[in-house]
Amino acid sequence: MGRTDGRDGRGGSRGWLVRGAGTAVTALVVAVLVPGPALAAPGDTPVAEAQAGRDAAAARVAEIGAQLAQAQGRVDAARRGAQIALQEYEVRRAAQQGARAAADAAASAAERAAAELARGRAQVVAFARSSYMQGSTAPGAAALVSAEGPAQLVERAALLHAAGSHRVDVLTELTVLERQAAAASDAARVAVQAADEAEAAAAGSLARAQSLEVSARAQAAELADRRQVLEVELAEAEALLLGAEGAQAAAAARAAATAAARTAAPAPGSSQAGSRSPAPAAPPGGPAATRPPSSGGSTGSRPPTGTGTTAGAPLASAVATAVAAAESQRGLPYSWGGGGSTGPSFGIPPDTDVHGFDCSGLTEYAYARAGIRIGGTSREQFWRFRHQTVAAADLRPGDLVFWGQTADHTSIYHVALYVGGGQVVHAPQSGDVVRTSAMWFGRHYYGAVRPTG
Repeated sequence: MGRTDGRDGRGGSRGWLVRGAGTAVTALVVAVLVPGPALAAPGDTPVAEAQAGRDAAAARVAEIGAQLAQAQGRVDAARRGAQIALQEYEVRRAAQQGARAAADAAASAAERAAAELARGRAQVVAFARSSYMQGSTAPGAAALVSAEGPAQLVERAALLHAAGSHRVDVLTELTVLERQAAAASDAARVAVQAADEAEAAAAGSLARAQSLEVSARAQAAELADRRQVLEVELAEAEALLLGAEGAQAAAAARAAATAAARTAAPAPGSSQAGSRSPAPAAPPGGPAATRPPSSGGSTGSRPPTGTGTTAGAPLASAVATAVAAAESQRGLPYSWGGGGSTGPSFGIPPDTDVHGFDCSGLTEYAYARAGIRIGGTSREQFWRFRHQTVAAADLRPGDLVFWGQTADHTSIYHVALYVGGGQVVHAPQSGDVVRTSAMWFGRHYYGAVRPTG
């Protein structure tokens, strides 16, 4: 996730405290074994108090650890929700762009139809004027006057009537087309409005999901900082306990040595009077050996079972090109909604100033370089090749691997490019960079497909 919890630093300070406590215990043992005025041996009360303090500190660390684990679970869930919302937003944005393009085309068609109708009307008006106006300048009248005999007059009159009827029919057809184009333009505007509303709703959902993720990350970071403080307090409590136990053991050893010396002391006047008893061996003590915490849990590296392979053999040249293209982008920032078939780009809020890729943008670019179109969202990439599935045990370089919330493909929220050797190249999440990671499975692993063109 890009955040370190400072465990190494705390481990170092904790080790320093324990070593300091060990030094203090040694000093106490030496001090009480050197002859001096008799001291009252500390009882169980200081040790019990130190033990209670250590136990309370350990309980607080355990409690904050459980809270942090829950918070991290909320972070993971919020991240998946934000990625799903991003996929939905990209789908709605593409639909909105398509609706706008269709509306622009319909508006242009309506304008052309209106212009044709205007020209047709002008021609009909001109024809009517020339046909029925009196005077030698009227082409229709001139044609009738210049007829050579009744037969030609009738023929020319029929032709003029047919021409006029044809122009009226054309005008009627143009009127119908103009109305149809106007209706199509109106419908396109309605579709654009609906697409705008859907895109705005998806953008709102995405913003809310991103806000939830940011909030969850902040809460987890606050708990991690609190745990660091409590672990330091626990180390201090353990050091105090070690000191109390060491002081108690040293006092007990001194008391035992004094009692032994008195028992073995010779009677007055004995030749052994004044001889010094050998110093007793230092009592066993010091810090107990600690067992390093278990890493615990599964690494998630075991492939799931129950999925079959329906895809054929991969295209070697396309795979090599796609893998090389994806690996060439390593180190580039993750950008919400960024990247596509042509390469990296600036993303959508909050990454409008981040030039890079999101997960599906990276895989789309990789396969576009190989001449294969796979779609722009992770769910689309799975759906397009849903009949070319790959079992987890059969993964090969170039396969696309997916993670989702449920069995429905619309819940897919992440895609990566398998590059072989148990490794994937992917754009993980906001704040991260394109990188190579170990392949993981787990309960959110959705499946894999093999693009073959």
